[in-house]
Amino acid sequence: MRLGQSAARTDAGRKRRGNEDSYVCRPPLFAIADGMGGARAGEVASALAAGALEEARARDGGEANVANLVREANRRVHERAATDAATSGMGTTMTLALVEGDGTVTIGHVGDSRAYRLRDERLEQLTDDHSLVAELVRRGELSPEAAEVHPQRSVITRALGTDPDVEVDAFSVEGRAGDLYLICSDGLSDMVDGVQIERILNTHRADLDAAAKELVQAANRAGGEDNITAIVFELVDGDPVVAHHEDEDTLHPEDRVSLPVPTEALPPGDTMVVSAADVRTALAESFEAPQAGIGRHVLALAVIVALAVLIVVLVVWGLAR
Repeated sequence: MRLGQSAARTDAGRKRRGNEDSYVCRPPLFAIADGMGGARAGEVASALAAGALEEARARDGGEANVANLVREANRRVHERAATDAATSGMGTTMTLALVEGDGTVTIGHVGDSRAYRLRDERLEQLTDDHSLVAELVRRGELSPEAAEVHPQRSVITRALGTDPDVEVDAFSVEGRAGDLYLICSDGLSDMVDGVQIERILNTHRADLDAAAKELVQAANRAGGEDNITAIVFELVDGDPVVAHHEDEDTLHPEDRVSLPVPTEALPPGDTMVVSAADVRTALAESFEAPQAGIGRHVLALAVIVALAVLIVVLVVWGLAR
């Protein structure tokens, strides 16, 4: 068994000025890092995490080695955030897949970027989101449908860079010829549901570049609330996978301007991380947040309207003079 096609696409989306996603597409290693922090340099966090993987080259497989790769990425992000005031508070998700020589796919995962597998035309989510609403769903306190539109769906409970150590989900899945794997940031999974992702992958099964492009376009058609990144790769019959090809592409974002992340009532597409100690409190208050969030949005709108009226009055008055 060996790797077949692979493709990657990234896009800032329709609501963001910059792109805080980074990705690595260097067979047999594939990874996405979705930075958070806005003015606190989420783009720096994701680039540092991706750079750690790039330098490591991931020559050794196994769950322990994959977890160590993610921990090294965490160390670099946390060290930078702790020593550079301009990046204090930044963090990033990370989801990676390493294809072993026997076709086993080893996943390392922190945050709410996702890994999926398409097998026999059926899509399966391989990773569990480390997020507030995902925890509510697992506890049976929120339905999956309600989770998709919950105002706190971008509150994550685990990320790289926020603490010196990080808990990594590392696991292996048995690969089969014909399997198609997708790694994506939440800018895709929040905008495009599993049914539509499955349809797109099946439709473009023979052309993975077209599949990745269509996934990004679908997210933008749905609103493009956040940065969008998708990596797809396949397993096919043939000789075992080999070491990295040095000519494969790796992308790190350039310096970009982005809006600061509010600490409460997150608009769609914004991400914040809460510590494990705060999760219980957040869970208890989660169902009260929608009403509070609506009130804040109404207040903000009223302030904007009042400012606009004041500006018009001052301009008219100035012209009259």
